[in-house]
Amino acid sequence: MVDELNIRQRTEKREEGLSPYAARSKFSRGRLREEKPCPIRTCFQRDRDRIVYCKSFRRLKHKTQVFIVPLGDHYVTRLSHTLEVSQIARTISRALNLNEDLAEAIALGHDLGHTPFGHLGEEILDGLYPGGFRHNEQSLRVVDLLENDGRGLNLTWEVRDGILKHSKGQAGVLGEQWSDVGTLEGQICKIADLIAYINHDIDDAIRAGIIIESDLPEPAVSVLGHTHSQRINTLVCDIVNCSWPVSGHGNITKLSIAMSSQVIKATDCLRRFLFNKVYKPSLAIKDAEKARKTIHLLYSYFLKQDGGLPQEGVSPNDEKERKVVDYIAGMTDQYALRLAEEISTRNTKYESPNLED
Repeated sequence: MVDELNIRQRTEKREEGLSPYAARSKFSRGRLREEKPCPIRTCFQRDRDRIVYCKSFRRLKHKTQVFIVPLGDHYVTRLSHTLEVSQIARTISRALNLNEDLAEAIALGHDLGHTPFGHLGEEILDGLYPGGFRHNEQSLRVVDLLENDGRGLNLTWEVRDGILKHSKGQAGVLGEQWSDVGTLEGQICKIADLIAYINHDIDDAIRAGIIIESDLPEPAVSVLGHTHSQRINTLVCDIVNCSWPVSGHGNITKLSIAMSSQVIKATDCLRRFLFNKVYKPSLAIKDAEKARKTIHLLYSYFLKQDGGLPQEGVSPNDEKERKVVDYIAGMTDQYALRLAEEISTRNTKYESPNLED
């Protein structure tokens, strides 16, 4: 009979063969609340499983990436995006001999706090809530406070740090503050997020008729590739080749996540194209206005209600506005639209977001 108490320890022993720059589960900086270790899984493997089984993770399948409530079956959702980020992060981590379990856990949890209606929803909530709203901060709030009936998931410091610091905004690739993440695995998730979205957002924009393939900037695609798979392969291989530590005078130089200057330039070119030709124009379409009306209606309505907020998914110790933001941020696109329609039907002073238009 296998001694279960040794399974986790054997995995931790194998981790000693990882790169000297890898995060090792045995030396994790720990959890917010101390708890007995799992006899089989390392702490990072346990974090991964807690994320996969939480309700916020399940709801990602009905949250928009870029296009709001698309009718087609093949548009990217937050869940499919998350799985792509995880796959890319695991591939790079494995190639660099880093901790694949940690990279996977961070990747699976990085977007748990994303709003309905993609980045437009984030922008709207940020404007409404006086405290501001950032989806990376909300993701940390989900795993620390909101999941598991208010007890949170009690994840390790390394996973929490990667979730909080994965967001890039419009900063340049590998630019200033890119390496503020506490682990190399966290840095890998940050760049895997970028690799995933710039490629699948191109596919979705073509599918939606916003651009055609020939619109893609030639200086970028001539370097990265003319197809989805070519671009991802180019980016992943370039990161691995540029990040691998080299020996010098018997010592290994410090490993850092890097890309060649040519690939960085091409990637930034492609990102700028997406912001100018896809993301900004998509904020002006009819469905975007529907999303704005929906979130404004929900925010206004629940602020004025004495009750009406569920006990689950909000923190009982916070102010009303914070609870309303938590509730709205946790909604799927369809639930937010359906709830707004129900409220406007019952209360004529709330204008319907015109779901049938």
